[in-house]
Amino acid sequence: MARARAARLSGNRLHLQDGPIDLVIEAMGAASEVEAGYAAAARRFQTILDELCAELPILRLPIRPGNPMPEGVAARRMWHAAAPFAGAFITPMAAVAGAVAEEVLGAMTAAADIRRAYVNNGGDIALYLASGEQTHIGLVDRPDRPRIYGTVSIAASQPVRGVATSGWRGRSFSLGIADAVTVLAATAAGADAAATVIANAVDLPGHPAIRRQPARDRDPQSDLGAIPVTVAVGALTDGEVEAALASGLAAARDCIAEGLVAAAALHLAGRTVQTGLPLLHHAKAA
Repeated sequence: MARARAARLSGNRLHLQDGPIDLVIEAMGAASEVEAGYAAAARRFQTILDELCAELPILRLPIRPGNPMPEGVAARRMWHAAAPFAGAFITPMAAVAGAVAEEVLGAMTAAADIRRAYVNNGGDIALYLASGEQTHIGLVDRPDRPRIYGTVSIAASQPVRGVATSGWRGRSFSLGIADAVTVLAATAAGADAAATVIANAVDLPGHPAIRRQPARDRDPQSDLGAIPVTVAVGALTDGEVEAALASGLAAARDCIAEGLVAAAALHLAGRTVQTGLPLLHHAKAA
C-alpha cells in the first residue's frame, strides 16, 4: 500500500502527497467541520493511488468499443469523463487529475458540513460551493512560468464545479501548441478531459517552427505511445497565432454546444481568447 503524506500549509490548508499526486485542499466552515472534512479527505487519499495503479493497463487504453471499462470508483470517473471525446484518440488518463480531485472532495464534503471547499491537483480543481457561496480563481498563461492573466468568479448558482488547464508547457503531454487552455465545466474530471482535447486542437499541423517527438521517447510509460507530442514551439506570426487559436475555439464551441463545457480561455504567444459563459475576466471574448 502506498505511503501517503499529509501536512498543514499556511491558511489552514491541507497538503496531501503520494507519488505523482500532489493535492492542496482548503475548506471553509466551522472549525470542527473543517477538521472532520480534512480527516475524511486524508483517509480517502490513502488508497487512491494504489487503486489507480491496479488498473493502469486499462486506464492507458484508448476508449473504443471492445476495450474494457475499469472497476474502481475514481477510475470509472475518469472513463466517463473521457468517453464523450472518444471520436478522437483519448484514454481515461486524460481525466486523472480532475477525477482524483473530485474523489477526495466528495469524501470531504460527505463527512462534514462545509460552506466552501476546493481540491487543487496541480492546477486541476474540484470545487464545492454551498448555496449562496462564491469563489475566485486566478488563471495563468504559462504553467512553467506562472503569471495571472485573468480571474474567474464562480458562484454556487452557476453550473461550474471543475476547473482544469492543459497545454504543451504543462506537466502532461499535449498534441497542440497552446501555452494554456483553461476550461470550466460541471465536474473537475470533465474539465480535465475537455481541456486536453481543446488544447490538442490549438495547432498548426506541419509548421516548421513546431518540434514534436513520440510520447514514448519522452516517457516510456505514456498512454500516448508513438503519437507525436509537442516539445518546442518557435516564433509564430500574428496570423499563425490567430489561426491556431481559431482551431481551438472551434473545438471549445463544439464542447459547449454538446453541454460538456461551460467556458474556456485559450492562451498562445501572449494572445488570449475566450468563449462560453461570461466568467473569465481580463481576457478578450471571441
